[in-house]
Amino acid sequence: MSFASTPRVLLRGAAQTRPVRTFQRSISNKTYTLNNGTKLPAIGFGTFQDKEQQESAVYNALNAGFKHIDTAKVYDTEEFIGRAIRKAGVARKDLFLTTKLWCNSFHPDDVEPALDEALSKLDTPYIDLFLMHYPCTFKRGDERFPKGSDGVMQMGDTTYVDTWKAMEQLVRKGKAKAIGVSNFSKSEVQNLLDNGSVVPAVHQMELHPYLQQKDFVSWQKSKGIHMMQFSPLGNQNNFYRDIYWASGKADSIRLIDEPILKEIGKKYGKSPAQVALAWGLANGRSVISKSVIDWQIKQNLESDFPLDAEDMDKIATLDKKLRLNDPSSAYNWKLYSDLEGAWST
Repeated sequence: MSFASTPRVLLRGAAQTRPVRTFQRSISNKTYTLNNGTKLPAIGFGTFQDKEQQESAVYNALNAGFKHIDTAKVYDTEEFIGRAIRKAGVARKDLFLTTKLWCNSFHPDDVEPALDEALSKLDTPYIDLFLMHYPCTFKRGDERFPKGSDGVMQMGDTTYVDTWKAMEQLVRKGKAKAIGVSNFSKSEVQNLLDNGSVVPAVHQMELHPYLQQKDFVSWQKSKGIHMMQFSPLGNQNNFYRDIYWASGKADSIRLIDEPILKEIGKKYGKSPAQVALAWGLANGRSVISKSVIDWQIKQNLESDFPLDAEDMDKIATLDKKLRLNDPSSAYNWKLYSDLEGAWST
């Protein structure tokens, strides 16, 4: 945080002036170096939901200064993002693009064609980060959620380890600069470490002050895996209230309404949302912020500021082990089985 002291005001009844603190906008240029040397911008722009608005939102985000755009096959936003990048005229070398492989394309023979489709939609010769969206393998085919007549998700014949080995080949071919995972448990990550030849560069996972997962975070750091926070604002998104597998836990006080975050925000001249993002950055993680509202897009990019140790201690008290994203029952897979906050445990 920085402030200017140039403006001065006259104190009544005194022939002296004092400086007025005016907070300056500070756009983040922070990056992290992944375990393969790839540079990752610390604050990313998420494109989950609102797919028809993403072309304009991504265009505005690029103009605001965002360098990392996060998407996925299942979001249906890759084509909109490609158009926004062309419209904004940003050089490919100045962008970091992340996309994710969906579960019905986990068969090793389907992995490269799935990435090729994403590259075509994004209009790029390579992806910076290619993630396995979940560890569960769905039945092969065009249907993204292939359910049987009983309504239960039909699973594939191969494993996520087979998928991972196919993804490793894409790095060797230069189609993906780095590969990683999303929504994995500790034992599932360990399985990749034991049976793969490439250590995941990134684990994109649910992390916010309500779900801090300190032990899991520490373990992954020891393995050289960078953590990227999705839902960094916790239960701000109504998705976790409205989705059919919602547990009702998201109906508690919204993270951005937490008095502690409001109090800390006033100290730094920041919003509670910016404090939540700054907390992730202060812990050495990247964050995926999401908005289609222009002022919020700009504000999210201004969330890279240091927090005093006393404020980090206050945020630590907010940990409720509250996991919002757990579609285990819908996906026919016991997700997060050895992690805090799993509904299925």
